[in-house]
Amino acid sequence: MKRFARYAMVGAVATAVHYAILTACVEASLLAPELAAALGAWVGAQVAFAGNARFTFDGAPVNVVSWLRFQIVAVLGAIISFAIVGAGVRAGWHYLLAQVLATGVALVVTFEINRRWSFATPLQR
Repeated sequence: MKRFARYAMVGAVATAVHYAILTACVEASLLAPELAAALGAWVGAQVAFAGNARFTFDGAPVNVVSWLRFQIVAVLGAIISFAIVGAGVRAGWHYLLAQVLATGVALVVTFEINRRWSFATPLQR
């Protein structure tokens, strides 16, 4: 449970970085919102990888393989969120309610995959 709490905290920091980049780039007229969101998400994923490697899964192997796996899981998390928000809105839910559900599901799913695959030690596999 302690590891999951750390994962959630690192995710909150990464999300703040994502939103800061998105907002700064759009408000300064540097990028269109879609590109700013993509840049923010990518930078946020790198912050999440570094934070999780250091704080959440300390002692796990940190190399190109774990980084690539983490990136794949981050994309999967985005797909999960996209699907849940889309389904929720189609079902008549408010988009923010759907996003809260999507965030919770993606958080649990990506934590488990990252724990068992991205940052797993050979003994954990």
